[in-house]
Amino acid sequence: MRIQNGYKRQFVAKGTTILTAKPFAYVLRSLYRNERCDYCLQSSKYRTNRCDYCFKSGKIFRCSGCRYVYYCNRTCQQNSWPVHSKECQNLKRISPKVIPDVARLMARIIVKLNQGGGEEVGYYSETNYRKFKDLMSHYSDIKKDEKKMEHFTCLCAVLFEFLADTPIPNSAELIGIYGRICINSFNIYDYMDMSSIGVGIYLGASVIDHSCKPNTVATFEGTTIIIRTVEDIPCLDWSQIRISYIDILKTTKDRRTELQNSYYFWCNCERCEEPEPLAEAAACPNKLCTYPCCPDTDVCESCNTKFPEKFRETFDEVSDFTAHHLQNMKNIAYLDVSKVCLKRQEGILHSLNVQHVQTLQTAFDSSVILQHWEEAESYAKRLINGYLTYYGEIHPLTGILYLMTAKIQLHLKKPKEALEVIKKASAILTITHGEQHTLIQENLKPLLYQATVEGVS
Repeated sequence: MRIQNGYKRQFVAKGTTILTAKPFAYVLRSLYRNERCDYCLQSSKYRTNRCDYCFKSGKIFRCSGCRYVYYCNRTCQQNSWPVHSKECQNLKRISPKVIPDVARLMARIIVKLNQGGGEEVGYYSETNYRKFKDLMSHYSDIKKDEKKMEHFTCLCAVLFEFLADTPIPNSAELIGIYGRICINSFNIYDYMDMSSIGVGIYLGASVIDHSCKPNTVATFEGTTIIIRTVEDIPCLDWSQIRISYIDILKTTKDRRTELQNSYYFWCNCERCEEPEPLAEAAACPNKLCTYPCCPDTDVCESCNTKFPEKFRETFDEVSDFTAHHLQNMKNIAYLDVSKVCLKRQEGILHSLNVQHVQTLQTAFDSSVILQHWEEAESYAKRLINGYLTYYGEIHPLTGILYLMTAKIQLHLKKPKEALEVIKKASAILTITHGEQHTLIQENLKPLLYQATVEGVS
């Protein structure tokens, strides 16, 4: 672990790393929920193309014992053995059954606690640290949460079968472990893959509270968490450091609902307390006017254009139609469905309406998957204003969108356009990730070189 010291009473500039740490416990994502059924688990691509220890992709080989996990080399296999040795025989024994990721993470934590891991500390300052027991479990809230308890009961059945002869804590302690995972776990994100590749518990970093307008971001180098500032901070006061626990490309109502359901608190951050007229705005009937209108209004406040009769009914129908399809595309985006939604939204939803931006996101994602590069570039260009509005100018996802756009433009033989976009990506990602991050060294810099060379040839 590394903590930036000396900032307690000093100004901290944006782009400063204030904490790095290895996880207390973690798992590579090996299963994901079927987009049509929350209880159907499907195999993830990550288990068979990433190292179970360091999460690197590339040439990997399978563990000869369980034949379930993969490693990139002998060193990673040896480093993983203190944890994997306890699960290897169990993974083999239950095969061909597979264990859900949360159950596997719980099992790893149980084994670690049995080995004295409860004394492990995670520092977040020179003198302050957290142990696993210090993490909030929201025990009473979990006990009252019918959906969470149903999930917990299912996990316990899996754990008792999986751990076999391993000593298992009593029910109250198990709920405490489960609660600490629900409340404190971080999705280990690969920004170039645009998805979560694992889940980890980070003791020191768990002290950081949430804001929908955060002043820091959590990025990852393999399994190492890196907390970096995205705005200037007067001094390093951990009670004022904020990250976002959720995807903030949502309306205030939806963000608050998700935070309440997942973390048991009502968000009263600066962003949630302020009006967000764009988030649910309607488009003005005058195509030349870009003013965000309230869907209940009769006349545009900016240009005085009258709305059609029963416009609110039409707006609600389009909004409900979009919401339904966005939910169905939660895990896998479909280009044809996205196009239908976008067509229905024309002249109804404002260009910065959250649902419209979310639909552009699904259209972009599916275009990339299908390698429809011209369409992908078009959607990316339309999407950027939404990202700047909801994520902000300095956010990893904004930087990655610029980077992916540049990569697409190079593929389309547009090096001069790509060069300008890469410069925008670089300005953001050097703040959110740092100059030495793999994303910069192995992705951004080669693209910058390619665009520079091709742009002058």
